[in-house]
Amino acid sequence: MATSVTNLDIHDIARASATYGVERYFIIHPAPAQQDIVRRVMSFWLEGAGAEYNPHRFEALARVRLADTVEQALSDIHILEKGRRVYTVATAARAEGNAALTSYADLRSRLNSETGAYLLLFGTGWGLPRQTAEEADFILPPLLGPGPYNHLSVRSAASVILDRLRGR
Repeated sequence: MATSVTNLDIHDIARASATYGVERYFIIHPAPAQQDIVRRVMSFWLEGAGAEYNPHRFEALARVRLADTVEQALSDIHILEKGRRVYTVATAARAEGNAALTSYADLRSRLNSETGAYLLLFGTGWGLPRQTAEEADFILPPLLGPGPYNHLSVRSAASVILDRLRGR
């Protein structure tokens, strides 16, 4: 099952990525119709009138890449990183037992040591597929508020997590 890509997710996660120094933001979606939506949005801001209208948006959206699968994104990153190790990091709204669970502080330290490249995976709708999370090198703990409600938008979760990992 796949959810729809939203214009706000494309823009807001790209802007958070630029703010926190993320080199590439991959939108991974298997549906050609959803990929076409992403391409149209990107085209407006990177090639169309939007590129001149808002150069800051251009700068943020220039980081965005489209992929059909996590494997394709990993392949693209391997090429960009010239063979350097790429670690996958899953996020989840629910705590699930997994030996790969790591803290934000530990991952922040790893990111700062530049021991490899990291692909941070966010899910929408029902979250990441279980197999994707199970195959990840690391899993971050869920973001939890003071009460039982726990349904952040992916763009909100991405911003909070990027701040925890890369903020000053």
